[in-house]
Amino acid sequence: MSAAKKLLWCALFLLSCWGAAAAKGAHHYVYFNRDRHRITDTSFLRAKAVEGAQLKYTWRELEPEQDRYDFGAISKDLSFLSSKGKKLFIQLQDVSFDGSIVNVPRYLLSDARYNGGAERNYHIEGDDDARAVAAGWVARRWDAAVRERFHKLLLALGKAFDGRIEGINLPETAVGFGESGRLFPKGYNFDVYRDAVLANMKMLKRAFPKSVAMQYANFMPGEWLPEKDKSYLRSVYSAARAERVAVGGPDLLPYKRGQMNHSYGLIRELDGIVPTGIAVQWGNYEHVNPRTGKRTTIPELLEFATGYLKVDYIFWEFQEPFYSGALMPFLEKLKG
Repeated sequence: MSAAKKLLWCALFLLSCWGAAAAKGAHHYVYFNRDRHRITDTSFLRAKAVEGAQLKYTWRELEPEQDRYDFGAISKDLSFLSSKGKKLFIQLQDVSFDGSIVNVPRYLLSDARYNGGAERNYHIEGDDDARAVAAGWVARRWDAAVRERFHKLLLALGKAFDGRIEGINLPETAVGFGESGRLFPKGYNFDVYRDAVLANMKMLKRAFPKSVAMQYANFMPGEWLPEKDKSYLRSVYSAARAERVAVGGPDLLPYKRGQMNHSYGLIRELDGIVPTGIAVQWGNYEHVNPRTGKRTTIPELLEFATGYLKVDYIFWEFQEPFYSGALMPFLEKLKG
């Protein structure tokens, strides 16, 4: 065998070994959303490859009254998971995608100091915000008074659970207020929103120096990459590098143009620098890979997550029939 062929063979062998190691090394979590009772699911508990559950808790439920925190649900879930050899990853929710759900505490809504506490979030196709459709509510993250209250919650959570839970993540950075200014809430603009995201990341890490502190960063308002790059999203990932904050986000959609041009490349760049993760959201299992024209399979999703994105954490959505019919049988065999 020639020296060139030997080098090629060795390179291919190492790549194959790396791919297998990457797949085995990913931390797998099932995202049960607020259906937290499902942590008792037999297949979930049986699957050795699944390290734990990612569960959603809202700001409203954790702070039912100003400065009175109720972490009973977290403690109960953590206790059960620990007893079964599983870990807990918290998703702390301050945004909704349903117009009937507001996830900030009630006291924020009625106190003028907080300017209503939350704002309507919109679904906007392209640049046409004249045809915006209300799609939920988001906390006034850019409002200093609201952010101060949120930071107090983060510190209280950290005091109670840092080092006891695997990690905690803040929801996606994407918000929908358009670009014309017609739908901009009071005090909002692209720059102050970016600064607010960075401030929340810094406080999250301060509150959770031991557990994984992760910011979901998928898109940022005021830009669309690569055509209109204002460095808003890049600044989030730069701050993550500097502050040692984990990053990730929705959705796992192999080779979808929007994600490829935004968060995917930035996640890859932080491989080995900070923990990274990707969330398989509702509907992702039905994604048609633009390169094959076929619906992606669980092995393909895993390969893209670990081979291309190189993430450390994968949060798998509980969505039937994919959960029972494909995901859990696959994960049960991953580590025998």
